[in-house]
Amino acid sequence: MTPETQAPRGDERAARDAAEAVARRSYGKLVALLAARTRDVAGAEDALAEAFASALVDWPVNGVPRVPEAWLLTVARRKVIDAARRRQSAEEAATHLRLVSEELEAAAGERAFPDERLSLMFACAHPALDPAIRAPLILQTILGFDAAAIGSAFLVSPATMGQRLVRAKKKIREAGIPLQVPEGAELAARLDAVLEALYAAFAEGWSDPAGTETRRRNLAEEGIWLARLVASLLPKEPEALALLSLMLYAQARRDARRDAAGEYVPLADQDPARWDAALIEEAEALLARASALPGAGRYQLEAAVQSAHVVRRRAGRSDWAAIERIYDALFAMTGSPVVAINRAVAVAELHGAVAGLEALDALATDPRLAAYQPYWAARAGLLARTGDADAADAAYERAIGLEADPAVRRFLGRRRAEVGAPPA
Repeated sequence: MTPETQAPRGDERAARDAAEAVARRSYGKLVALLAARTRDVAGAEDALAEAFASALVDWPVNGVPRVPEAWLLTVARRKVIDAARRRQSAEEAATHLRLVSEELEAAAGERAFPDERLSLMFACAHPALDPAIRAPLILQTILGFDAAAIGSAFLVSPATMGQRLVRAKKKIREAGIPLQVPEGAELAARLDAVLEALYAAFAEGWSDPAGTETRRRNLAEEGIWLARLVASLLPKEPEALALLSLMLYAQARRDARRDAAGEYVPLADQDPARWDAALIEEAEALLARASALPGAGRYQLEAAVQSAHVVRRRAGRSDWAAIERIYDALFAMTGSPVVAINRAVAVAELHGAVAGLEALDALATDPRLAAYQPYWAARAGLLARTGDADAADAAYERAIGLEADPAVRRFLGRRRAEVGAPPA
């Protein structure tokens, strides 16, 4: 093994393993660095893909470089410059190519590369791009997910997802969307878009509670990884810290959402002993850090709700008074009917089922809830508690019809059977 290499020559397995390790830890960093000046995200990805292909040919023969990222960046830099030269006349490209070449050549000689991933995420979450494509675009450019994996997770065909991703990258290049972290008031507005995209990615994975779909389960884990990255790069942004906290609270309960037979277990019936204590402690610490910073946003309030539920580990009961107050603040901030439903549940816990139903009745005219399963499930449960078996039975029937998860449908069916509505 030479001073320039870290693995024996002729070892194809070691070379392949090294390439996979670099892709996992540095793919987004390299793409962001390559695209930082050109704004050509697709071109940067193509150049890096060619560099990895070259590595799988070169490294088994010459050994894995001591700094494989530098080797890949050097090769990819040449590919970027060659591609730009083909697209532009010599006069138009000369100054631009010289600057790109000098910057990337300097970066390739360093062991610590400038980290442009956050800038790339802000570009992917730019307001000019369709909100529906922001999370998939971040997953592809930062983590290297292919269109098939992303399409599967977001329930879109690979071909359609591929086309959408191509169009989004083309728009970044043609519209001149900068790869940079904005400042001041613009940072707050754009940060919301980044965090919303990361939360959407996490939620797609979280929606597979049994963990039966590998791609979607990985999506939740990758969403947490991305949130960790943003929190580490923006340690003074309370909403970045709070979003990571919120994700960790949810992830801590993943295994408790199913019993040994794979049946659904709602939060109220979960065994707190099955919650991941280490993740909860980390979530609590992040929420405390966020709370010490000025300004309380949506994610900080949502994480605070989860913290109030975690009290059940010690007190045996969630802090419903705190939960109601937090949902009051969250509803005032967002006006979300989903928040209003959750608030109604808290009202019922504190003041009785009738009061909870009154809170739900205030939402009955919202057309968005006509096909929203949690609304009907909450309504059914509260009607059952008041003894209105017929109305509860009808609400359970509606909720079951709207639910796609078989385990949740079975759970709702059991609750419906317990109501014992008389036959018509």
